[in-house]
Amino acid sequence: MITNIFIVFVTFFLMEGLTWLIHKYVMHGFLWYLHKDHHDHSTDGPFEKNDYFFIIFAIPAIALMYLGSQNNFNYIFYIGLGITFYGWAYFFVHDIYIHQRFKFLRNTKNIYLLGIRRAHKQHHKHITKEKGECFGFLYVPFKYFKHYKKIKS
Repeated sequence: MITNIFIVFVTFFLMEGLTWLIHKYVMHGFLWYLHKDHHDHSTDGPFEKNDYFFIIFAIPAIALMYLGSQNNFNYIFYIGLGITFYGWAYFFVHDIYIHQRFKFLRNTKNIYLLGIRRAHKQHHKHITKEKGECFGFLYVPFKYFKHYKKIKS
């Protein structure tokens, strides 16, 4: 039981590094045509081509959970579960909180959430795939929190 929880936590945290790599080299690389509308807002309506990444990233998690469940819920299942939890966190923070697809946490005073939002805005100031910054998701450099720390103090 403890081992399985450990696997879920480790997978969740390793996903941050993997997300950074995928975002920088895949989404801002050869799959830019899917991610571009997320930066230039060229899509009308509630969905973007960028939303296909939800499906692209869900498939391995579902496959791992399925395969692990076929083998007495072995470690493979819990890796898939960690990826799924990261995906839920990503959806909540990125789509609901940062991009306000649902109006929630709009006026938060939480320094961590404000720093994440500020870093993401820095990422989006670049509308081309080059010269990007802040490709991570839950971990952002401390410089994005300094502004809010001064305000709160």
